[in-house]
Formats: sequence, C-alpha cells, structure tokens
Amino acid sequence: MPHVTGEERNQLFMISMEEMVPKDSFVRAIDSFVDAIDMKSFGFAHVQCKEEGRPSYHPSILLKLYLYGYHYGIRTSRKLEREAALNLEAMWLTCCQSPKYKTIADFRKNHSKAFRLVFRSFIRLLKEWDLVDGKTIAVDSFKIRAQNSLKNNLNQAKIDRHLAYIDHKVSEYELQLDQCDREEDQQELLTKIELQKQRKEGYQEVEHQLKTTGEEQVSLTDPDSRSVVFQRNSVQVGYNVQASIDSKNKLLVEYETGDVNDSHALAQMAIATKELLQVEQMDVLADKGYHTGGELMECEKENITTYVSPRAPSTNDNGLYPVTSFVYNPEEDNYTCPAGETLTTTNVWYSHKNPGNKPPLRFRRYTTTACKSCTRRDKCTKQKLNGRSIDRSEYARSMERNNARVMANPNYYRQRQQLAEHPFGTLKRQRGFIFTLMKGKEKVLGEVGLEFIGYNLTRCVSILGFIELCKALKKCAFNILNLVERSFLGLFRLLSFKNDKMQIDQDKEIISSYSLENDFVKLYLSVQF
Repeated sequence: MPHVTGEERNQLFMISMEEMVPKDSFVRAIDSFVDAIDMKSFGFAHVQCKEEGRPSYHPSILLKLYLYGYHYGIRTSRKLEREAALNLEAMWLTCCQSPKYKTIADFRKNHSKAFRLVFRSFIRLLKEWDLVDGKTIAVDSFKIRAQNSLKNNLNQAKIDRHLAYIDHKVSEYELQLDQCDREEDQQELLTKIELQKQRKEGYQEVEHQLKTTGEEQVSLTDPDSRSVVFQRNSVQVGYNVQASIDSKNKLLVEYETGDVNDSHALAQMAIATKELLQVEQMDVLADKGYHTGGELMECEKENITTYVSPRAPSTNDNGLYPVTSFVYNPEEDNYTCPAGETLTTTNVWYSHKNPGNKPPLRFRRYTTTACKSCTRRDKCTKQKLNGRSIDRSEYARSMERNNARVMANPNYYRQRQQLAEHPFGTLKRQRGFIFTLMKGKEKVLGEVGLEFIGYNLTRCVSILGFIELCKALKKCAFNILNLVERSFLGLFRLLSFKNDKMQIDQDKEIISSYSLENDFVKLYLSVQF
C-alpha cells in the first residue's frame, strides 16, 4: 500500500481565506464582539488617522489579536506577532495585517483603562441579555506572580539582615586593610568598602521609605506588587486578584486587586458588583478568609446579604471553656456562662490597635463578680485575681447574623466553590494565567480585563450558541448608535422640567458607558441637577 500523499508545495489554489476558516470558529465570535465596540468612546487611540505621518493600525485589529491570543494562552507580543504572520485564523482575524511586536506590546501597555471599560460595558450588555441577574454572587480571589523577584521585595526584617551583613563585611575589610602592606591590595579593599557603603545607603533609603509611607514592604521592580503566600505556603511576589462571579451562568462580573489577603476585600467587591449590575438586593457567598466584622456590616448597610463561612475562634484550645460556650442574650445585653452566671458590661468602649493604617477595633468587655467563688473557676480561667471576661466587638451582631444564615443554608453556601473555582482553574491551567506580563496595578488589571473578556465570551458561546451570539452582537452595534438618540430624549426630559430623575440617571449611566464623543451627549452629561 502506498503512503498517504499530499499536495505539491508549488501548487496554486483558487480559494479565499473566508472559506478556509470554519463557520463556527471562535475567531468569528471575537470579530463580531470587537466590531460591536465603539472604539473611540472607550478611549482607544488611533481610531481616526491624522493627515500627516505614517498610517497606524486600527485599534480593533490589535484588540482582536489580543483576545485571540489570550483565549489560546498566547500572551507575549513576539508570539502574537508570529501568530499574526503564520496562523490562518489569526490572519483571517487581522485581515492579513502583521503588526510588529513593539506595536502589539504598546497597545496593551497604553490601553489598560480602556480594557476595563470594555469589560464593564460587556457586563451591562450581558445584563440586558438576561445572562446575568445579580441575585447570587460569589466573591473569591486568585494569585498571580508579578514581574518582581523575591530578592527585590524588602521589609524591615530583610533590611536589618542586609545592614547587619554589610556592617560585618565592612569591619572585615577594614581589619584586612590595617594588616595589608601592598598598595594594590589596599586600593582593592577601599573599593570594596566603598561599594558596601553605597549598598548600605540604598537599603537605608528603602528603610526611610517604609517608615514614611507606613507600608510593611516595598517592591523595587514593580512597586505595586506585594509578597503573597501562594499554594503550599510558598511566598512569592505577586498580586491577589479579587473577582466576583454571577451564579446564573457562572460569568465573571467584576475584578480588582488590593491587599495580600482577603480580610478587607469583601465589601469593596460586593458593593462594586451591585452598582455595576444595578440591583436593589444581592446575596454574596465567600469563604472564611473574607469573614471580617467590618466588611459584613458594610455589606448590610448596602442591602447585601452575606453568606461567609465563619472563622474558628482565634484563642488556642488550652483546656478552658471556649468563647462559644458563653451565650449572648441580646434583649438584656449580657452573657450567660456555663455555670449559669450572668456577665454584664459597663458600656465602656475599648479598642485594639490594628497593624498598618487600619482603624482600631472597638469592643465592650463583659465580666461578673461570681468568678471569685465559682467552683468551675479552674475550668474557665487561669487568672488568679480577675475572673473570666468576654470581649464583644462592635461588629458582633453582623457576624452572628451571617453565621446563622450559613448554618441554616449549608447547601446554598456550597455553591461558592462551584462558582469560583471553575473560572480560576480555566484561566490558570488552560490558559496559563499564573503570572502577569505587566508592571503596575493599573496595567495588571488591564491584562486581567483581557483574560476576563475572553473567558466571558467563551462562556457566551456555550450558553447562547455561536450563531445566536454573533447575531446578538451584530444587533448590539446598532444599539450603540441609538444611544445618541436616547441622549436627545433624556436632554429633552431634563430641560422640560419633568423631574424624572430616576430615568435620567439610568440614561446617564448607559450613555456614559458607551459613547461620549457626541456633542449632545457631552452637553447632557454636563448638566447639574
């Protein structure tokens, strides 16, 4: 039997690129999505070319190339340059345009804010399509490595070790200098001493920066990155990216990055998600890393119902009665101990100092005089003079309500893992998003935005189907143009003194998220109520 034979390399074919790309290829969804975007209104540069100078690439071409690359785990500008020149689907997507790697890299570096705006507008569009409802949201985080080595991340302990080492080396060199007779060796030792002194000045500058800013650490290459604990307790320099996921179709709806842990991120993420989706009430699911009293109270104020896994008591198990064995009585504002005695408070607020610039934690102390003669004293407290006391935080009531909801609805809370872990696993394992290529919080968030846009677009293909998604995106392009007409209607309502402020606010939100280049839109948005 002969081998399978192919075509001759110099054979000519009469075929178009349109025929060579399958009708259900994902690049067609990317093409429809980017064509529906009003690029200028989102702040993309070079939408309109100048009369003089060399012609530039249209930003839509570069955005399509990036969404294609991030979907398939191709993120570096040089690899994207190669894809645009050799990959058939990428060539179809860019209409056979082959931008250089520097042009590709500059586009991502200069349009971080635009990527964020496109993502948020995409979420509003998904809300209009009823793919996102904002009823149940899961908040979680994942960590990515930064473009900053652990060696270039310093805290006070590291600085003290470096300064001690430098002082030790300088003392050694000075001792050798006293015992050295040759002039060449003396000059070499003096050079080493001078080098160590310069290093010492550098560390002292970093130490001064830490004391001035009040920060606990500083990164030299990427100042916004921080030392973060990754899996298996390995410490690396990176970012802790917060994200919220809607339960209806598991779509990512908001993202941010801040502290190295999750303890003070819940309220910010939940409130931002609620404002973006424009819902009156929302449920939030989160793991125990987000269980902080102040965050739970802030969510309650914003009509956000929390289901956050309770944390275990911070006190060690030392054989004494745990705090949970003391029952709080809200009507009388007192505690009942295991012996049946009542602990009361003087209503004096005390405070614990928190590390960094965080506000102090306020609490009230509950005590009883019955401890002196209690037969269970040795099982309750080890204090000889004073009895057992219970400190109740100002956020205790919010924490108790949250804990009761979680205990009463265990199956509802279990949705959290299903919602959050799948998107993060897809981004990390399938698309290789375990490190960022950018430096600085704003640029890193821009890269996260590209990843999240691509993920949501992939989910929409699975939910709606390829054909229906492309049809909806093509209709969306016309809806963007109709926003200008809505601005006329909104301006008319405002100037005719009909006082329909709710409708005007809705129009302002929609218009501000899409098209701002129109003069009438600018006039409408500039009017003060």
